[in-house]
Amino acid sequence: MSDVSAIATTGLERLTTDVADAIMALDASGARYKAFQPGAGPFGEPQLVAEVARWLNSRAPYEGIVKTKRTPDMLVSGMWAIEFKIARPFGDNGREAENWSVNLLHPYEGNASVIGDCLKLVSLPLAERKAVIVVGYEHVPPKISLTDLVLSFEAVATSVKHLHLSSRVEAERRPLVHPVHQCLRVFAWEVLGHASRSLTGDESSYP
Repeated sequence: MSDVSAIATTGLERLTTDVADAIMALDASGARYKAFQPGAGPFGEPQLVAEVARWLNSRAPYEGIVKTKRTPDMLVSGMWAIEFKIARPFGDNGREAENWSVNLLHPYEGNASVIGDCLKLVSLPLAERKAVIVVGYEHVPPKISLTDLVLSFEAVATSVKHLHLSSRVEAERRPLVHPVHQCLRVFAWEVLGHASRSLTGDESSYP
């Protein structure tokens, strides 16, 4: 039986670490998605979320309380409602992907971007805390760093859409087995609601 209070005391940092460990375990298993090269990197979002949920459900304190859903992507019953996105600048073939950054930055409600997910989570009548998690992949060293994209997401989310986000939490794992998706970076934010539109400058950053 899971101890939900244990998850409550660990918070977003523990959740982010556990998601990263789940993806690393999938990668280390040599799993292959469709005809792509082995590793976690090529997995599609629904398939990856399903694998993460399976891993979490096999370990305390999550046993039996993690479900994949249409909305949100993952529900940790009594604790977290989570939307996931993948940030993958390069494809399995090593070529830069088209429009890959749209998954984070498109700033419209109803859109399947991280900002759209934040707006969707704010409107959901759920008792669970709400979070967005971005699963990103880079070369080692990075040919395209995800840092600028993440900073851009935070700027648009807080300054343009006036969302109240927690401080960013990140977990990094390397090396991965895929020759292109060599480094895993998992970013997470708790979505706390809408912020006052009067906030400016440093006041738009939240602890």
